[in-house]
Amino acid sequence: MKAMQKLTIMPKSYEGQKAFWGFLFVLPWLLGFIFFFLIPLLTSLRFSFSKIQASSEGMKITFIGLKNYIEALTVNTNFNRTLIESIINMVVNIPLIIIFSLFLAVLLNQKFLGRSFARGVFFLPVILASGVILNLESTSLVQAINEQNANSGGVTSGFGAFELERIMLRSGVNETIVAYLTGAVDRIYQIVSQSGVQILIFLAGIQTVPPALYEAAKMEGATGYEAFWKITFPLVTPLILVNIIYTIIDSFSRSSITELILSTGFDNSNFGLSSAMAWLYFVTIMIILMVSTYVISKKVFYQE
Repeated sequence: MKAMQKLTIMPKSYEGQKAFWGFLFVLPWLLGFIFFFLIPLLTSLRFSFSKIQASSEGMKITFIGLKNYIEALTVNTNFNRTLIESIINMVVNIPLIIIFSLFLAVLLNQKFLGRSFARGVFFLPVILASGVILNLESTSLVQAINEQNANSGGVTSGFGAFELERIMLRSGVNETIVAYLTGAVDRIYQIVSQSGVQILIFLAGIQTVPPALYEAAKMEGATGYEAFWKITFPLVTPLILVNIIYTIIDSFSRSSITELILSTGFDNSNFGLSSAMAWLYFVTIMIILMVSTYVISKKVFYQE
């Protein structure tokens, strides 16, 4: 009887089964959001429209309308600047991270000696970017690299980047593209340290491509370059969308604006202004995610 009951719960259609398993997949997050995150979210929204005063009698909350939002956008000198810098860094880093992750995923999918070790090396920055190790990394390693670059005249003033820039300019490459590519040299540490999860996602997607497609393409005389653009790339476009969404959220979570919001609330005890900044930050991320998803989803190829 129990087996029959399980069969009746499972939808019969393929679309129904996908929806059922998708709901089970997000159910833990949904329960966690309802029981642990929903009330603080609504409380912060209330705080953003209020003035918070703490006293011996308790916390006094006074409704002041949009004054906190107006102060964050017009009076506070750090919020707009930090938010714009975060958006610019995100726009600059996302193409570099996606291209670098896809390129490495294709390489790591090849059969060679020590492949598992190489995959672990590129995922290692994800493990290091947590807790105490992250603080040690940011305070010692990065400072040491910056001091070394400063003592040697900087990376961009060295032979490699300077010659690369001059060669591309003489070849007729646009100055904006040249500045973007040479600027990527200074961001190489940041790109590598933020690409571990994306590499694994791309790698998992590439491994699900049916080998019969590559065999058929090889029999038809297709080169490895053509097989990549005709088979691999179209089939991983859904994962490009996933990785772009993940990278946008990850980039904003690493932004210095979160430190500004925390310091405004807990150091300056201005929880109303801090909540308003947080909600403006949240709305900005949501708008960027919706626009990015809408534009990129039109170019995504879904295999039936």
